[in-house]
Amino acid sequence: MALDPVALGLPHREPFLFVDEILELEPGEAAVGRKTFRSGEPFFRGHFPGDPLVPGVILTEALAQTAGLAAGQPGRSFRLTAIRAMKFPGAARPDEVLELRARKVAVVGGLWQFETEARVGERTVASGVIVLSEA
Repeated sequence: MALDPVALGLPHREPFLFVDEILELEPGEAAVGRKTFRSGEPFFRGHFPGDPLVPGVILTEALAQTAGLAAGQPGRSFRLTAIRAMKFPGAARPDEVLELRARKVAVVGGLWQFETEARVGERTVASGVIVLSEA
């Protein structure tokens, strides 16, 4: 059963909500989400005309939102603090279904580090490390 990211405590709202649903959740540890960027999204008009791609910065934000849901600490909120070694080995296109994964690998003080990956089917389109801090 898919879960609503807003109901799970994600503070983002349209037009900056980049997770449609959560498919798997292990609070404090990991999350798997899904997002489809529709062809009518305004950023596709300029990125790139005739060959539209989901911008890497938006893929990164979608992964950060998934990591925030994975952190899943009731009564605590998190902010994006660092992006490390983010890579974009493939392109995500309009109307493709993205699978977003985040898995906690470390917590030091108030910093939570997550390995993240975005995939379209078997194709990796983004991967890297996201660091969140308690707000």
